[in-house]
Amino acid sequence: MQTQSLFAAIDLGSNSFRLEIGQLEAGHLRRVEYLKETVRQGNGLDADRNLSEDAMQRGWDCLARFAERIAGFQPHQVRAVATQTMREARNREIFLAKAKDILGFPIEVIAGREEARLIYLGVSHLLPQSPERRLVVDIGGRSTELILGQNAQAQTLESYRVGSVAWSMKYFPDGQWTNSAFKAAEIAAKAILDEAQMLYPRSSWDTCYGSSGTVGAVADVLALAGWPEGLITRDGLDWLKDKLLKAQKPEYLKIEGIKEDRRPVIGGGLAVLRAVFDLLQIDEMLAAQGALRHGALYDLLDRESPQDDVRAHMIAWLTQRFGADLLQAERVSSTAQTLLTHMLGKGAHDTDTETARHLRKVHWAAQLHEVGMRISHSDYHKHGAYILDNTDLPGFTIDELHRLSQLVLGHRGKLRKLDAPLQDPLFVQQLMALRMSVILCHARRDPDTSSIELSVDATRRTARLKLSAQWAEQWPQSAHLLSEESVAWFKTGWELKVQVL
Repeated sequence: MQTQSLFAAIDLGSNSFRLEIGQLEAGHLRRVEYLKETVRQGNGLDADRNLSEDAMQRGWDCLARFAERIAGFQPHQVRAVATQTMREARNREIFLAKAKDILGFPIEVIAGREEARLIYLGVSHLLPQSPERRLVVDIGGRSTELILGQNAQAQTLESYRVGSVAWSMKYFPDGQWTNSAFKAAEIAAKAILDEAQMLYPRSSWDTCYGSSGTVGAVADVLALAGWPEGLITRDGLDWLKDKLLKAQKPEYLKIEGIKEDRRPVIGGGLAVLRAVFDLLQIDEMLAAQGALRHGALYDLLDRESPQDDVRAHMIAWLTQRFGADLLQAERVSSTAQTLLTHMLGKGAHDTDTETARHLRKVHWAAQLHEVGMRISHSDYHKHGAYILDNTDLPGFTIDELHRLSQLVLGHRGKLRKLDAPLQDPLFVQQLMALRMSVILCHARRDPDTSSIELSVDATRRTARLKLSAQWAEQWPQSAHLLSEESVAWFKTGWELKVQVL
């Protein structure tokens, strides 16, 4: 099968890694293949929140098998996302660096609310269009996401650090299911989920859907025991809890539909699910077909269309919220993109998909470079970087937001504060373009770039900026600031040569 119309999403969950491959047909994705492996990385976090070598190796081995299946795919066809375990792991960079090499594609660590957004996107796309108000619940290995929405639009999104793997390890550490352990697990889950009662009152939704792991496992067991297909009720949860208490341990559980990889974590998942039912006054829950991986696939398609990319909408929202000067932002953005296209060796109308992505990132940074002024004009670049590092923006990964924060932080002032990012040639070129565009637009009017030539030799870590003598005479302040800019780069390992010809 030709891969051009195929798209793949990989969900690096706390309990399982999943690969979903879909084929785009008439605007919809048809499943081509689905692979799931129980990796249990969530079990591999020690007391210091470091992943064990065994847990990392299990992940790498799984991704090697996934990589074989998606060989030949292009970057715009694949999205891999990691969730709560990677959010928690202190040594995640060690795992992710090797994982990226093995998989051959970037792996994005997403924030909890972004995970919730993608879950709802996946669930809603696989449900019929309906005006009903939906509550979606996803109980994963180490986190639980709750979302209110209507049709394809999520309205309230939250992520809580409670899940099937974490609760099984904490409240059933020896695998023993007892009444007292269940009671403790449910009380603890309610304590963490307590604020959800205000965010998701019973009056705010019509139908409740459950997504993925725990919900799917419970629904399968209940269906085989005689309950309606895909329906979870309070009576069903009571029946299942009774079965677990009678079995006492996973290895003694004799009921149909429970998969071997789910046995060790079903106790923790059931305790959390019962807590959610009680807190949110749920009488019945429908098992949804969509999940995080489906949301990641549809979001991947949206990203290819700038008008549908939720990230662009969130950038616009943030600039409006912090009262940024939109005319100056557009001025700086246009100039920065012109400079970057020259640095990347592309003509103004000759941009491939990858180049377009690079230009989009510098455009966003330009849009945001002055948002910190709402806090204080002094050191506003630092305030802007802080905002980006501490804001949940739907559509963005944690790493994407940090990279944007570093561009905003580095758009003015000394560069030593950016030692780590300056090892990345693409980041350097984006930052140079942004810094020079801010200089050229310092008078807050459209700059004259007609007599400026800019080129980069990334291998030699050198950029060359050529100015005509006439231009330098006409714009002396800009010429002076550009000369000062060459000094700023002197101690970074990169050289910016400014020549007046």
